[in-house]
Amino acid sequence: MICIIRIRGRVGLDRRVKETLDRMRLGKKYSCVVLVNPNREQMMMIKKLRNFIAYGNISKDVFEKLIEKRGKIIPNADGKKKKIDIKKAVEDLEKGKTYESVGLKPFFRLHPPRGGADTKVHFPKGVLGDHKEHINKLIERML
Repeated sequence: MICIIRIRGRVGLDRRVKETLDRMRLGKKYSCVVLVNPNREQMMMIKKLRNFIAYGNISKDVFEKLIEKRGKIIPNADGKKKKIDIKKAVEDLEKGKTYESVGLKPFFRLHPPRGGADTKVHFPKGVLGDHKEHINKLIERML
């Protein structure tokens, strides 16, 4: 599972970069998307956006925390929100179901990181780029 967090804002971005961010459903600063089984096209989009996002491999327990604290439930046709079992939702997503079929929105809105972050420099000095397993620490600072 790959977690992608948008770090840079909207001002001064190239049109193609804006379009790619919209396709990844990263509309606002500090929004997050978790790709359970990324395909080749999604990996190429990540490579194109590496100067504007932070990404890495998310662990299962941090993904459960992310869904618990920041996951938004899609209301039913009658406007009511049903309760979701988090562990079952994570298992269903790993099996290949979509977020909509599980009952969640496909993106998460996070807080800015506690303790601050250098948003102009790449990892390990800043937060941009590939974090590998260290993305879990960044996500816990943003919950």
